[in-house]
Amino acid sequence: MQIITDSAKETEGLGKRLAKFLQGKDIICLFGQLGSGKTTFIKGLAAGLGVKKIEVSSPSFILMRKYKGRLPLYHFDLYRIKDSAELCDIGYEEFVFDAAVSVIEWADRMKELLPKDYLRIDFTFVDSNKRQIKFNAKSKYYRDLIKRL
Repeated sequence: MQIITDSAKETEGLGKRLAKFLQGKDIICLFGQLGSGKTTFIKGLAAGLGVKKIEVSSPSFILMRKYKGRLPLYHFDLYRIKDSAELCDIGYEEFVFDAAVSVIEWADRMKELLPKDYLRIDFTFVDSNKRQIKFNAKSKYYRDLIKRL
């Protein structure tokens, strides 16, 4: 599935809409260039899960932030990692496979550590305001989730 958003508000709204369908243990991996809308999308997702909007920010200087909402949300930002082994050092598996929703920005940096089943979302610039957002399911569960969206 592919969606074009015309503003940051629409990108955030799409994240909020997706949150309605999420359950514990869901894993969402985000791919895209710097500034392509990943963190904006996560802000909407967090709002949809009942997280206070003021709490959500990019965790670029730490690898993960935890938020409390209808479901716990673990927000990973792998922008600064140089090697996927750094994730092993922090015990990321204890978090990603927990009962929370895990959202991973810069998931391409996980390489061989990407989970088998996840929802892949790619963010691409169309112009200064528009973003192309593609959803790609890595299992039947996520294909069904996309259909509901």
